[in-house]
Amino acid sequence: MSLEIETVEDGVVIPVKVVPGASRDQVAGPLGSDLKIRVRAAAEAGKANRAVCDLLARHLDISPRNVRVIDGHHHPRKRILARQIDEEQVRRRLGCPDATA
Repeated sequence: MSLEIETVEDGVVIPVKVVPGASRDQVAGPLGSDLKIRVRAAAEAGKANRAVCDLLARHLDISPRNVRVIDGHHHPRKRILARQIDEEQVRRRLGCPDATA
């Protein structure tokens, strides 16, 4: 199965599975249709959500203000909006090839 990135008007929506409280921050790669991300931050007071957005911004080489959680704020499975980037750039920068590739 391939990472299911959705193209929207101002960017893309990336489905993620977050593992908070990990030993290190890491984009682990595709996990089914989601992108598995491990963060050291705890799942309290939005700390893990902020860590996920910051980590994705670094990997995608975009400003952290262009990355935000749009669904799943209190759950491990989230939908992340990354603005000012397209699906091809996301796949290339995360090393997640398209299913048709």
